[in-house]
Amino acid sequence: MSHNYSIRSLLNLKDNNIFFKNNFVKDINIKEVISKVFLAELTYSPAHCECCGSINNNSIIKYGFKNTLIKLPKISNYNTYIKLKKQRFLCKECGKTFTAKTSLVDKHCFISNQTKLAVANEAKLKISEKDIARRFNSSHNTVNRIVNSFYRYHLPNFNYLPKKLCFDEFKSVKECSGAMSFIFCDAESHKIIDIVEDRRLNKLRNYFSKYSQKARNSVTNIVIDMYSPYITLIKELFPKAKISIDRFHLVQLINRSFNKTRINIMNKFRKENPYIYNKLKKYWKLLLKDSSKLSYLRKHYHHSFRQYISEEEIVTKILSFSKELEEAYTIYQNLIFFVKTRNYIAFKRFIKSNLKFSSHHMLTSIKTYIKYLPYIKNSLTYPFSNGPIEGINNKIKVIKRIAFGYRSFYHLRNRILIYSNLTTIKIPSA
Repeated sequence: MSHNYSIRSLLNLKDNNIFFKNNFVKDINIKEVISKVFLAELTYSPAHCECCGSINNNSIIKYGFKNTLIKLPKISNYNTYIKLKKQRFLCKECGKTFTAKTSLVDKHCFISNQTKLAVANEAKLKISEKDIARRFNSSHNTVNRIVNSFYRYHLPNFNYLPKKLCFDEFKSVKECSGAMSFIFCDAESHKIIDIVEDRRLNKLRNYFSKYSQKARNSVTNIVIDMYSPYITLIKELFPKAKISIDRFHLVQLINRSFNKTRINIMNKFRKENPYIYNKLKKYWKLLLKDSSKLSYLRKHYHHSFRQYISEEEIVTKILSFSKELEEAYTIYQNLIFFVKTRNYIAFKRFIKSNLKFSSHHMLTSIKTYIKYLPYIKNSLTYPFSNGPIEGINNKIKVIKRIAFGYRSFYHLRNRILIYSNLTTIKIPSA
């Protein structure tokens, strides 16, 4: 087995026309950094002239070499290069010259395709692009170009849509005209379909109008939050789709209303009764907790009560301080129980019963539930939720925070698709 085969295997080179010298590696100072440089030649006999296309019948002769310095991925934490002497050829038929080609690197480029592939794979991790550039001895602009080159690999198919969809939004970049960008994914496979720069109704209407009527009619279920323009959009462009309100947002709505009620009651006791005020402020988490998860057997010593007491007993004592808080707590716990058990009949009967509302916050939430009741029925009937897309939004926040923000929506979109591992990694040209 020749040393050429071994070195090509070490560097993961697929081109058998690259040959290495006996002393094939040197330590050379490049840009004030000691680097590993492999010395090699690229030569072969071309079948035809690349300029005129004439077949090589001894009409093409070797015509010297062209020296190139190509970046490779690091070896043993050293910057690594291959100093490649590319064979030049002269065609006697047309009198023009051309240079030998290799799969190692693209034409007019000095960054190897292995390096580009490694950069693309690193972009799938929670790491900033400047750190990626530093890791692969490249510039930040090079990493930018490699990430952006994936745009054409993930253009949406306007003749197809999955049957189940999830709609949501996330905080966009500064250059966007709207504050939020729109994202939607397959509710079953959890794959992102596309990301739209603006979530406003007219922009979304123009975007989804690009999809064929057949594709839009194939959609049977769409899960959304309580953003009303989504409902208008779905009724216009997705006539056969059933709208579901995400169950998390149903619980979140009543959760926030109850917490606001607690804060209002707490502030009333600030000066009147500091003892009650402190209890309402300190044990807010227990009040918001699902009552079925409260501990009633295990008791711990609490300095506020100066006794051993369970979580359930704490909640009972705090609710005894205010009739309004007790009413709101009962409504809150019943509603989250109905959502949790997906009991739509009980949910509907409860919100339409003659409830006592001392809190206007709780009353507003109940009115909202009544307004969206047909869509809540679908939420408690079908198993789909916005959980997958909320997870994707969390990833988006992470990569934005690591990068200290993005200026370009186009670039952010590409990074999201790579980070979510949804784009097929191919060797792009920088």
